[in-house]
This record gives sequence, C-alpha cells and structure tokens, in this order.
Amino acid sequence: MLKMEKLYSVRMRAAVGGAHEKGGKHISGGENLAYETELQEKADHLIKKAFLHQRGKPDFFNLVIENVKEPVCCSEPLLVSTYNVKDAKDGRITAEYLLQQCGLTNAVINKAFNILVSNFHVRGAILVDAQTGQRLDNREDQGVRVSQLDWRQNDFKNWCKFHELHENFRLKEALTLAAKVCRHSATIAELCWSDDPNYITGYVASPKRGYERITKMKEKGDEQGGRVLFIDPVQDVDAYVYYLEKKPFMIRNGGEEK
Repeated sequence: MLKMEKLYSVRMRAAVGGAHEKGGKHISGGENLAYETELQEKADHLIKKAFLHQRGKPDFFNLVIENVKEPVCCSEPLLVSTYNVKDAKDGRITAEYLLQQCGLTNAVINKAFNILVSNFHVRGAILVDAQTGQRLDNREDQGVRVSQLDWRQNDFKNWCKFHELHENFRLKEALTLAAKVCRHSATIAELCWSDDPNYITGYVASPKRGYERITKMKEKGDEQGGRVLFIDPVQDVDAYVYYLEKKPFMIRNGGEEK
C-alpha cells in the first residue's frame, strides 16, 4: 500500500448532444491521481484530451476533483507482448485464441463478443460470467467505469526506456487500467478495443498472461469500441465493482527489473 499525502482523483468525461445520461454521444473520458501541486497540470491535460478528440467537439464536459480517502493499492506493470495481424478479422480471431488460453470456453467467448458488439453504446466495462458468458453488472448503458488510477509519468518513462518502447499515452492509460483490473482475484481476462476512429489497436489482458496487444481489432474510421471483463462468478460482484470504481490504484516503479 502507498500512504496518501493530499492525493486527489481527477476524472473527466465529455459528450456531444448533452450529458451521457441524457443520450449524449460519448466523446472522451480520462483519469488521473494527482498531488495538490499537480492539479492544474492534470486538469489541463484532460481538458485538451476532451476538446481535441478525434470523435468530435463536446458540448458537455464534466471534470471532478475529489480527495482520495483510502490507501492506494500498488502493483507492477503487466508483461507486454504484441501480435501483429493483417486485418480486423484476423485480430478478433487472435483475441479469441488468447481468451481460450486464459481458460475460457468458445461458448463463453462467443457470447461475450455478441454482448460487446450489441452494446458499443455502453460507456463503461461490461462484466461477464467467465463460466456462462452471461452479463453480470446490470448497469445497462452505464456499465462499470474503472476509475481512481494512475501511473506516474517518470515511472512510465523509465519503464518505456527499459523495455525499449516508444512513450505512448494510449499505452500508458490502457496498461494502467489493465493492471488494476488484473490485480483483483476475480478477474479471469479483459477484452478491449477503443472507440477512437483512428486507433485500431486492442488487447486481451489477464493475470495469467499479462497484456497482449493486437494491432488491428477494427477498421480505421470505425467509432465502435468497448470493454468486457470476464470474472469468476463465485466472488462477490458488488465488492469487485467497488474495487474497480472506488479503490485508488497506482502502478509502482516499472523501470526496474523484478
């Protein structure tokens, strides 16, 4: 655990056509944990992210800054591997294979894909029973937002340098979220690709295999994307949702060998 010293959660969501809950189209969202001296910088970053997004210019913007009251959970970054695929069809076949390697059956995987492609409008993650493929969260269009998380920029920079990877804010955000998701014992696997029309890379993440990037999960120009979390139904779903939404999380170090 990491002791808190005036740590704040900074969260943003933006939409066009009104607020999300009033039918507005999602444009952008973002999360940071910040010390008091960093609040302006973190807020500016999220404002720019919202108003310069490829999905359009929002007419609804919400920025929330809250004091972090719980101890921060820490974890190492997940192991990263990349699968170069020729097109989106090949990418989704690769994702199915990787999910199979996590112990999921073809029936569960197919149900989850069908749920995802039928619910691209859902703003957060969709929770799926890893044994039956049934949706568990009962959040309808809202889904479950994985929140209260960060990876200190210097640590991420050192990690990229150590692993000879280009610094990429998308990779940082995705890895941080996947690390938080996979830290919980209820998580079997995560499947995700972005709703950004110019970002076609997706991934499968799991405690067992790490973070597995797939270079093409959709065609360029496609604004559809989403996230499915395959979870162990034996565990307490409400406690799992609380962890994802409320428990502060930060990737620790990342630039050193284990």
